Amino acid sequence: MENFKMVAKTFFGFEEILAKELNQLGAQEVEIGTRMVSFKGDKGFMYKANLSLRSALKILKPIYHFRAFNDLSLYKGIQGVDWSKYLNANQTFVIDTTIHSDNFKHSQFVSQKAKDAIVDQFRDKFGQRPSIDKDFPDLRINIHIDRDQCSVSLDTSGASLHHRGYRTATNIAPINEVLAAGMLLLSGWDGSSDFLDPMCGSGTILVEAAMIACNIPANINRKEFAFEKWNDWDNDLFDQIIDALMKRTREFHHTIVGYDKAPSAVQKAKDNVRNANLEDYITISQANFFETKKETVGPLHMVFNPPYGERLDIELERFYRELGDTLKNNYSNTNAWFITANLEALKYVGLRPSRKIKLFNGSLEARLVKYEMYEGSKRTKFASPIRQNGSGQQQED
Repeated sequence: MENFKMVAKTFFGFEEILAKELNQLGAQEVEIGTRMVSFKGDKGFMYKANLSLRSALKILKPIYHFRAFNDLSLYKGIQGVDWSKYLNANQTFVIDTTIHSDNFKHSQFVSQKAKDAIVDQFRDKFGQRPSIDKDFPDLRINIHIDRDQCSVSLDTSGASLHHRGYRTATNIAPINEVLAAGMLLLSGWDGSSDFLDPMCGSGTILVEAAMIACNIPANINRKEFAFEKWNDWDNDLFDQIIDALMKRTREFHHTIVGYDKAPSAVQKAKDNVRNANLEDYITISQANFFETKKETVGPLHMVFNPPYGERLDIELERFYRELGDTLKNNYSNTNAWFITANLEALKYVGLRPSRKIKLFNGSLEARLVKYEMYEGSKRTKFASPIRQNGSGQQQED
């Protein structure tokens, strides 16, 4: 099969981990951009990328590029594509547009103009035209205009890839599945230790952590992808890709535990874990993190999404102070990572983060922070050993 260019869209800050995922999958000519990574692969790899990538929101297949200065050049450019290769007159389509241009002010206007160009082409050729279906289209088209550069792509994914298919129950402020997976990858989680999410909500981070630990494809539970409606859809190839990916899963020999103090959240998390078929790997119980202590021997990896005060009513100063105290007093030998969009609240933790990574949670600028809790004090861990030298004097090693 012939290789072609694709573009994987992602969140700000995830570009490098997405490129790493693509390289590990076997993508060719991987190039990092802003909120995106481009690469090359064949149709089978397109299926594999949609099934496997944890930090991607969409996979686009660019099919045409032109310069657009105004309405007329946009219309003519869209008509430069032979749309009968991708659609027939009895099918449906929808257009998603993003613009960063002084030539065009409204994405909806661009979508409308592009729609006119496509249906006019069909009317002229066949005397009939495809129709628009915003909810369940046969073809989803993506138009991206940057200044005067217009890229036309086919959306291979359909609904955003954060719709994994396992989460049927959510709480007030659920974390996006792609954001959860990206945080885990940035934290270095690979399944080589015990894991804890002490404020697990509906269990998203737990499920994503277990899928990474067991090397289970991120979107194995998803009901459909856009490419399944394409004219060149190959069901046998798709099944072969799934079989090959599932042969690469692995056993996990540590623990993945979630706490939440709300009984309703615990039940929702258990439901979602069951939907993902991961009950054998994840244990969830009702507990207030501030009243817990580390229950495992050896290193513990912790990733969580505490309330920000944006949508959940908490006393921020007290909450983050208790968070820091609990980590310091009860969780030695732990790497604790959490995300917060309340940058002011971090100073109440009372600990110095060893890493801060800028991310966005929706429209909110956030930080993914890491706190390293050592056995004993940090000073003891890094103290230089003292030994006697040949003359009986002490010296540092």
